[in-house]
Amino acid sequence: MPRDIIILACADCKRRNYNTTKNKKKHPAKMELKKYCPFCQTHVVHKETK
Repeated sequence: MPRDIIILACADCKRRNYNTTKNKKKHPAKMELKKYCPFCQTHVVHKETK
């Protein structure tokens, strides 16, 4: 299975807010996306966690 499920955590409050998938063969580095954090109530960078 080339796509794996990953969890995105807020960089400020460290809470895990989003689940998504990515192709680890094409993008081996950790993913960072700017998404809305409902706990911080602002748009913050979310980083891939285990």
